[in-house]
Amino acid sequence: MDDEKTLVVPVHKNLSMAEKIFAVFFSYLFHPLFIPVYIIIFLAYIHPYAFSGFSAREKQQSIVIVILNIVFFPLISVLLLKALGFIESIYLRTKKDRIIPYMACGIFFFWAYTVFKEQSHYPLLLTSFLLGIFLASSAGLIANIYFKISLHAIGMGGWLGLFLIIFGSNSMHMSWPLCVVILLTGIVCTSRLLISDHNTKEIYSGLLAGLISQFIAAFVVL
Repeated sequence: MDDEKTLVVPVHKNLSMAEKIFAVFFSYLFHPLFIPVYIIIFLAYIHPYAFSGFSAREKQQSIVIVILNIVFFPLISVLLLKALGFIESIYLRTKKDRIIPYMACGIFFFWAYTVFKEQSHYPLLLTSFLLGIFLASSAGLIANIYFKISLHAIGMGGWLGLFLIIFGSNSMHMSWPLCVVILLTGIVCTSRLLISDHNTKEIYSGLLAGLISQFIAAFVVL
């Protein structure tokens, strides 16, 4: 029982100011809503084949569509829920606060997946990733019934999962991108352990949910 309590007590009380700034910086920079933006930029401008044949304007339009559906609309939904009093904080610190945002975001994620799926000229890697995001948000909603799974860990797990899929496809040299994402995953998850009330179970389960969701999506789409 004592060991379980040790896991759930936030450890940020004894952090130095530099450690807090470091953890907060990476928590905001790699917020789960921003990760899809980084990934589509990677697919559009770094992956050699994903967006081959797309003009610069078409690539920009694809990025805007992802930002609107995956970032803007979910963010506006959370702000409206806070303004209407349905949630206590935009930071979604409690399981109760996360229920409606999970459902709202799931709708936007599924809509984005449907939009790209129905337009066959878009790369299947992007379509697969968007389906994985929807599956991960659904897994998060179910897990939220029992414990407060880490959204940051789900996001980083999805990013890592997609890069492992690309690595396995041999469509490009993935050594350095994969190493960077593994490093970032460790930094972000450590940051959440330092400055949030998440425990290791919530972090590891989030990573696993993000990874498995991407693998399932790749099996369905690719």
